[in-house]
Amino acid sequence: MNRAVFLDRDGTLIEDKDYLRHPHEVVILPGAGMALKRLQAAGFRLFIVSNQSGVGRGFFTMADVQKVNAHLEQEFGRLGVRFGKIYVAPEPPDAPSRGRKPSPQFVFDACDEFGLDLAHSYLIGDKLIDLECGWNARLKKCLLVRTGYGAELERTSPAKLKHAIIVDDLEAAADWLVVQDLH
Repeated sequence: MNRAVFLDRDGTLIEDKDYLRHPHEVVILPGAGMALKRLQAAGFRLFIVSNQSGVGRGFFTMADVQKVNAHLEQEFGRLGVRFGKIYVAPEPPDAPSRGRKPSPQFVFDACDEFGLDLAHSYLIGDKLIDLECGWNARLKKCLLVRTGYGAELERTSPAKLKHAIIVDDLEAAADWLVVQDLH
C-alpha cells in the first residue's frame, strides 16, 4: 500500500504570515518536525500542497517560494523527513488555475507520479479549501488543525466540518493517524 499524507504549508507546518517571501521569516510550528517524522516512520509518503497567491498578486516570485520551500526541506531534512514533492499553485483566487486548492489536481498528479493509493491517504490543513481539496480527491480522511486559521474556522463554520477530523495541531494529527493505522 503506497499511502500518503498531503499537507498544507502555511498554518499547518509553519506559522502563517501574510505573503511569506524570505526563508529567514519561516517559523516552524512546535512539534511539526517530529510529527512528520512519525508519519514517515509509519509508512506514509509526505507531500506539500500549497496555494501561494502572492506570486500571482506580484508580492513575490516563484523563486522566493522555492527558496522558502528549500529551507523547509533542509530544516525538516535534519530530522530525516523527506517530502515526495512540493506542489505550488501561484495563481490568485480569481484566476484560472489547474491546481489551486480546493482543486484536487495536485493530489491526482502525485497519485499518478508516485503510484499512491488515495483511498488510504489523508490531508492535513487549517482552511476549508484544504479539506475540500482532500474531499474532492476522495481521500480517506481530512484533518483540520486548530493552528493557523483552523480554530477560527471551527468556531465560525462547524456545519462545514462535519466530515473532518479536528485536532489541535500537527502532532495531534500524527497521533490520530498512527492510531488509525493500527486498526
